[in-house]
Amino acid sequence: MAIGLDNQGFSDTLVILGAAGMVIPAFARFKISPVIGFILVGMLVGPAGLGGLVDQAPWLYYFTITNPHAIEPLAEFGIILLLFSIGLELSFRRLWAMRQLVFGTGAAELIGSALLIGAGLHLLGQNWAGSIGLGLALALSSTALVLPLVGTTSAVGRGAFAMLLFEDIALVPIIFALGAMAPTATADGWQGLAGVALRGGVTVVAMYVGGRLVLPRLFAQAARTKSPELFLAASLLVVIVASVATTAAGLSPIVGALLAGLLIAETEYHTEVEVMTAPFKGLALGVFLITVGMSVNLSTIVENWMSLALAVTGVVAIKAIVTYLLLRVANARHGVAAETGLLMGSPSETTLIVLATAAQAQLIQPSTAAFWQTVTAIGLTITPLLAKAGTAISRRIETTDHQAVPDTGDATRTVVIGFGRVGRLVADMLTVHDQPYIAVEADIDTVKAARHAGYPVMFGDVARGQLVDRLDLPAARALILTMDDPVLTIRLVRRIRALVPDLPIIARARDMRHAAELYRAGVTDAVPETLESSLQLSEAVLVDLGVAMGPVIASIHEKRDEMRETIRREAALTREPRIRRIRRKSEMTAGEQAT
Repeated sequence: MAIGLDNQGFSDTLVILGAAGMVIPAFARFKISPVIGFILVGMLVGPAGLGGLVDQAPWLYYFTITNPHAIEPLAEFGIILLLFSIGLELSFRRLWAMRQLVFGTGAAELIGSALLIGAGLHLLGQNWAGSIGLGLALALSSTALVLPLVGTTSAVGRGAFAMLLFEDIALVPIIFALGAMAPTATADGWQGLAGVALRGGVTVVAMYVGGRLVLPRLFAQAARTKSPELFLAASLLVVIVASVATTAAGLSPIVGALLAGLLIAETEYHTEVEVMTAPFKGLALGVFLITVGMSVNLSTIVENWMSLALAVTGVVAIKAIVTYLLLRVANARHGVAAETGLLMGSPSETTLIVLATAAQAQLIQPSTAAFWQTVTAIGLTITPLLAKAGTAISRRIETTDHQAVPDTGDATRTVVIGFGRVGRLVADMLTVHDQPYIAVEADIDTVKAARHAGYPVMFGDVARGQLVDRLDLPAARALILTMDDPVLTIRLVRRIRALVPDLPIIARARDMRHAAELYRAGVTDAVPETLESSLQLSEAVLVDLGVAMGPVIASIHEKRDEMRETIRREAALTREPRIRRIRRKSEMTAGEQAT
């Protein structure tokens, strides 16, 4: 029988898919995180938004979600897939290397934040049992939002992932501990906690051993069929079985999903699995974010805005300070510690679970749980904004630490802007020929690594005019631009050429058209990065195909001359652009013999 639009599940699914189809490309077009878009959509189409007007305007039923609980299973599955994908990016070796950060800094962050928040709430009149429950709930941070924003490989991502991983592991013990603290609980509550720990440990070990034996054979069979559908089905089966196993043992299903990802990451099939499950993860995560948006009731926020603002600010401030101090103790840089602290400041989606458990155990009143649920929803909503604020603060801190101009011993030095793979190679060649230089780079991690290796590099963004003034370009011998930003490069050339008319400016160009634009802007020489690599690739192909070396070299020179003429014509140059290739030793020898 056909499913009609009156079916609530079908209608809600269409709304979600439509939202995903609009949010992701629209926000990507304006370079805004789709996280914010999904949350705003949830606020718009949820019961607290247009969904609450269905009785007055029935046609809104087809564009709204009236029952947010109906899509919660999809949201939970999205979090499971997220942890699974994180596991795919890791390995047991890397996890073991992070053990001190996970069980040291991670444990200290959770316990320290919980104690401070709980103590503050107790001073405000909350009983001790309720303060502990609320402290543990609000100390949790959002895995589903934080990791997609920063990943797991950056300096911020590594610290955040370690703390989030400990929180995910500690979630079930927290829930059991709150149940054991209930006024009606008996000693069986603590015995149950010990039983869960034992069963969970046995389950994890069994899954590890079984996975190392079974998974390579399972995916090998799926790969032999050359059926993408079967490969995808095997991947989802592993996730579901692992999540069910840990749930049956009393642990969280996300622990099983993470373990499944780690096990597959040890096989040669992890890349294929990651590619196939990525679309499902993104869509399911979008569903979760929509549910977060639907939990935000604007009318409630307006009525209690002062107390809610103070509560959100207090929670974020305490967690950010605790995280910052602990990461500084762990030798993290000031900027990294500050950015991670703000990113971890808001509560988590699991906070809602712990709040419900505390209310059910009669540790807090239902009205208190509802208030902090609203705080949690607001915190989740502002997480992307906290991430942007953290990035800005980190850059300012690192600018103060690294913006001093290194002394190269020569005031008339060459200035290299951009210190990626191209800039570093240029710097190496300048060093070989004893030419002093100073390099400028906008990525602080690159600056720190380069300085550690002994390169004279300063941190700075050349898009800001003040930095260009500090470089003292009138005294420079030459300026080399290696940034991979065509628009910024052209703008910078025009500005510097107007300031220093006689300064030699050599710029990296993407292609012939970009080179011509750079010549019009005023560079001395523009070097298209794709030109010589394409010619050399063509030469290698023709020689390997058996074409004689002489005609190949002749055609390469002819093509280079043609490209040089194209650039000269488009740039309206009165001279030929300097596009050359240093001849191989064999060619030079052949030429000398010919003469």
